[in-house]
Amino acid sequence: MFFYAKLYFMGRKAVLFYITLFLLILAFTTTALYFDFDLWARLIAGMGVIDGGQVLKQDFLSYTPVHIWWDHEWGSGVIFYFFLKFLGPYSLIILQAVLMFGIFFTASGIIKLRTDETPYNILFYFFTLMAVMSNLNNPVRCHMFSFLLFTVFIYLLEKVRRGNSKLLFLIPILTILWNNVHGGVVSGLGLIAMYALGEFLNRKQYFKYILTLIISALTLLINPWGYEYIKFLFMANTMQRPYIIEWWGLFSQFYLFKQIKFKLFMLVSVLIESICIFKNIKTHSIKTWYQNADKVKYIILLSTLYLAISHVKLLPFFAISALCFVYEDFYKLIKNVNLPQWKDRVVYILILGISLFTFIIKDFSVPVGMDAYPVKEVEFLKINNIKGKILSNFGYGSYISYKLYPDNLIYMDGRYEEVYYDYMVPLLKEFFLAYPNWKQVLEIFPPDIMIIEKNYPIFTVLKASKEWQLAYEGKYFGVFLPVNYHDKNFRKPTDNLEYYKNTLFTTGINFKS
Repeated sequence: MFFYAKLYFMGRKAVLFYITLFLLILAFTTTALYFDFDLWARLIAGMGVIDGGQVLKQDFLSYTPVHIWWDHEWGSGVIFYFFLKFLGPYSLIILQAVLMFGIFFTASGIIKLRTDETPYNILFYFFTLMAVMSNLNNPVRCHMFSFLLFTVFIYLLEKVRRGNSKLLFLIPILTILWNNVHGGVVSGLGLIAMYALGEFLNRKQYFKYILTLIISALTLLINPWGYEYIKFLFMANTMQRPYIIEWWGLFSQFYLFKQIKFKLFMLVSVLIESICIFKNIKTHSIKTWYQNADKVKYIILLSTLYLAISHVKLLPFFAISALCFVYEDFYKLIKNVNLPQWKDRVVYILILGISLFTFIIKDFSVPVGMDAYPVKEVEFLKINNIKGKILSNFGYGSYISYKLYPDNLIYMDGRYEEVYYDYMVPLLKEFFLAYPNWKQVLEIFPPDIMIIEKNYPIFTVLKASKEWQLAYEGKYFGVFLPVNYHDKNFRKPTDNLEYYKNTLFTTGINFKS
């Protein structure tokens, strides 16, 4: 009777754990202030497939030189546009929450495989979520698929290590999917290689992982571009991106006093592992510890730690790895600590309280991003029927295209290496920072319109210019037109937030016509 009572209790605890975790994730997902800057290009790509019946391989949004559109996220675009078209904009927020919950749900399965202890200590999941929240709460980004599939790969490979080698056949199939939704598929190949190396060092069977890696690498050929795409994929994953902030290092000058929650999580994770290793060595010896240590675990933790320190965008890989592999050692350190029996109830009440409080103070609505996007500036151009080539910072390019095409073309957008040439971003940097050669971009690629952030030096320079007029000035952006643009009776965009919420996904792009 006691056995069945225990099973029943654990079932209730698991249900409570997963419901609480999902509510927490959903609550924080609703706190996003704006959609990711690249979402609009993804929606256009998805529109091309669903409405136009083809994968888009040529850019049509820019007035500058472009090459083949190597869209390593085209599958994500199809998924995003499908949800938007058939389920509405709110479904994109729900999709983000579901993908994030999928990561944590799969991680709990990995913990079950690796330890006999309960995987339902929600505090560790809470701290992991808080550590990566600033990276993952923009609804919705393509790299969520990479983080989820990375976790799924770990689960499958851990099952294989426990004798279920038949599951290896799923990995090449999932690689095909991963390869066509996000270029982060190389992290999956890297993970297989880590398992092969780790099991070699563990003196266990490792050839099956090498064979799986070879087959999975060959499946990269299954994509709309064929072999040439593979060369692009590895170029894109190894190229430097000095002008994109999220690709800067965790301890770079910009991030030195940022990402504090993740840095604390990283520090605590390293301390937990260090303490466990020290206790093992103290009890036995370095040689004994090394013989018994799971080399796979430490290779993955060290590799993802390096990625997190090198590039802020990649720090979720370490958080996921720490959840999967550090949890077991965290539990070993605390399981013998005598805590009050009501501790779990208090923790759950607090976390549920945080979630419910977030739902109360934050409306579940479409985040327009008035402070992040030139929303009113774009509306100004639209209502005044101002057409032509637009120069803006590349982060806003896809939003401008989505809202103003075909009347307006852009200089470039966040597709960066997918579409544009290397020299185009440095030209923008010279321009926005008003360096001595700032006019070069205007001479090589002359625009008809400019949308400029007010915090850049070039904004002041253009205001004093005799060649450009500030036609509209918003809170964060300004619209510049040539001084010979004669229409001075411009209509002002509305201040009605509901209007912008209702028209956020309205676009002039139509593949059916």
